[in-house]
Amino acid sequence: MAAAAARLLIRGSHQTLPISSVGTGKQSCIGNALLTLSSGCNSRLKTQRRHAAHFTFQPDPVPTQYGSTQKMNLFQSITSALDNTLASDPTAVIFGEDVAFGGVFRCTVGLRDKYGKDRVFNTPLCEQGIVGFGIGAAVAGATAIAEIQFADYIFPAFDQIVNEAAKYRYRSGNLFDCGNLTIRAPWGCVGHGSLYHSQSPEAFFAHCPGIKIVIPRGPTQAKGLLLSCIADNNPCIFFEPKILYRAAVEQVPVDAYTIPLSQAEVLQEGSDVTLVAWGTQIHVLREVANMAQEKLGVSCEVIDLRTILPWDNETVCKVSGHHSIVSIIVGHFIIGI
Repeated sequence: MAAAAARLLIRGSHQTLPISSVGTGKQSCIGNALLTLSSGCNSRLKTQRRHAAHFTFQPDPVPTQYGSTQKMNLFQSITSALDNTLASDPTAVIFGEDVAFGGVFRCTVGLRDKYGKDRVFNTPLCEQGIVGFGIGAAVAGATAIAEIQFADYIFPAFDQIVNEAAKYRYRSGNLFDCGNLTIRAPWGCVGHGSLYHSQSPEAFFAHCPGIKIVIPRGPTQAKGLLLSCIADNNPCIFFEPKILYRAAVEQVPVDAYTIPLSQAEVLQEGSDVTLVAWGTQIHVLREVANMAQEKLGVSCEVIDLRTILPWDNETVCKVSGHHSIVSIIVGHFIIGI
């Protein structure tokens, strides 16, 4: 299998291919080759074992430009970002299902006690109502931070996000907007969530102008990107890889800081093929890039897109202009990425 994967990868590295997901057709051959570069692979797909946690988290270097740091996992970095926001912005409010006691993943733990029940409060089990309330609060001038308990349940709010939040500025001729709205949601699989607690729904929103979609790869990125979403003048959806909530640990700056949106990051340079992903899949691709170099002699460039919409096509196309691109998407196919 490794030899077959090598042949596919090497053949593909000399072709110019569009950015695509691992799906069907020519584009998927390279991706499938990369994903099967493992000594434990079995050539008979029907007997392959499937693992949800098929990667090792690779922490980022300790940031030095933002002041003192503290050891945090991903959910603690989210809490820290929310704490910074509530402390600095008296209009900020956090709301959603069970957020008052800390939420099912503990991302808001302690915030109601610290800032009061009028600023951190529960809502009914109604995603459409949560987002609709957030739009109204943002239009009225509040910094509205809504939590959808699982990304899988964001679909009842689809109309509010796509037809209301995303279009609010346009439909009013820029007289009004709900740019102060940020929607958080735990994203992706953990291995035991089954159908309704494992989905990655970013593709459904990636074709809608007027909103921004962000997915971090670790705690340091999560805090900086979330604070950027909250500060941005457009409604943002911030998906949080829940498998990393406790598994990902880094030294994270204690004070507030931001990481620019719509700027991809080149994590590893390479000359044969560019691998593009976001969130959890970044750690998969880092392992794949190392394996491809060691076993196949193929030099892989790794890019973390970070912002899915609007994505940084300039960086991706500039650095990969001389070789092919493989985009590894966990979830539904995204046209054009």
